[in-house]
Amino acid sequence: MGYKVAVVGATGNVGREMLNILDERQFPVDEIVALASRKSLGTEISFGDKTLKTKDLDTFDFTGWDIALFAVGSEATKIYAPKAAAAGCIVIDNSSLYRYDPDVPLIVPEVNADAIHGYSKKNIIANPNCSTAQMVVALKPLHDRARIKRVVVSTYQSVSGAGKEGIDELWDQTKSIYNPTDNKPPKKFTKQIAFNVIPHIDVFLEDGSTKEEWKMVAETKKILDPSIKVTATCVRVPVFVGHSESINIEFEDHLDEAEARDILRESPGIMVIDKRENGGYVTPVECVGDYATFISRIRQDSTIDNGINLWCVSDNLRKGAALNAVQIAEVLGQRVLKKG
Repeated sequence: MGYKVAVVGATGNVGREMLNILDERQFPVDEIVALASRKSLGTEISFGDKTLKTKDLDTFDFTGWDIALFAVGSEATKIYAPKAAAAGCIVIDNSSLYRYDPDVPLIVPEVNADAIHGYSKKNIIANPNCSTAQMVVALKPLHDRARIKRVVVSTYQSVSGAGKEGIDELWDQTKSIYNPTDNKPPKKFTKQIAFNVIPHIDVFLEDGSTKEEWKMVAETKKILDPSIKVTATCVRVPVFVGHSESINIEFEDHLDEAEARDILRESPGIMVIDKRENGGYVTPVECVGDYATFISRIRQDSTIDNGINLWCVSDNLRKGAALNAVQIAEVLGQRVLKKG
């Protein structure tokens, strides 16, 4: 016996990826529906060897459905997630709307799966920001061993994190570089993204940080440990898919780089590729389509007493969004619903 699953925002990049991953991981589905806005009504989407036609989210009745994977923005989520939850359907939300709500668990299954039972307060579970998700997967096993005091992270985030418009803008601007008569000024991003990097993701806050940077701080504390200090600089780079992070970690206790490497190799969701030679590390191009969070460049930081540096790469449409949501659904099925 399986589940009745609704994918909300099924025509977007993340929604399509959710459908792909549900099929790839053979999630026990008895019935599935693809929901989208009225303008996308009837759009055909693949689910394994089946073709689904999108139905209208606005008129859909969630009564009798078990799980709804939401891949729409906060404004739409604010309208439809409470309706689904009130109808008895458990919402797994990919937007930022509920991440900081104390009554909504923020889950990365490799890190804090035990928090899943907190869903019952609102019938909603939040999926973290893409840049946070891959980082906490890497931090969790190291924190368990040596207690993390402080994290300094610089991100190199792909344009797919800004949706289809971000991908299109990089593609169009890249082509226009070679055709000077076809100028493509920035629309989605604040400056040219082709052959450039932009140290600005989301809006600026009063302290000079951006909201993306604030998200990494707040979410790491909620998911992993409120005592960890985090400072982030988030940068958009001209990469289509795959977020990269340079992470400096300060521990309370000494942790040798060799032991850190061994710990990470044995940890769920992580693939260590760390050879000190040309190409002995993972880049975002190589992580696309993979489930793993890849760790490379593990080394001691000699400038502090208990420090480690590492390089972290992951497919942001997968672990940063769709995969994590499906993994939450799997935990929900195993620990709460127990039907599949």
